[in-house]
Amino acid sequence: MIRVVLPYHLRTIANVGAEVELDVKAPVTTASILDALEARYPMLRGTIRDHVTKQRRPFLRYFACEQDLSLEHPDTPLPDDVARGKDPFIILGSIAGG
Repeated sequence: MIRVVLPYHLRTIANVGAEVELDVKAPVTTASILDALEARYPMLRGTIRDHVTKQRRPFLRYFACEQDLSLEHPDTPLPDDVARGKDPFIILGSIAGG
């Protein structure tokens, strides 16, 4: 099981706790995690990535194993610790303003 940590606003939309568990088949990638997340929680479609282009939405970042994976290709395999469920895949909402 893959562990995914969601920011507060996405937890509220999906009506879940801070962390969800997903069954993701290998290879475990950012794209496969997001596909599984949107399949299980359809109300999140379009909130994390664009409906058409599948590009990451502004002000959201992806982290795993203390690494920022936001700019990695979505089909790049994630670290083994994420694939084994030891470390979570974190979707983090960033803040902007002046």
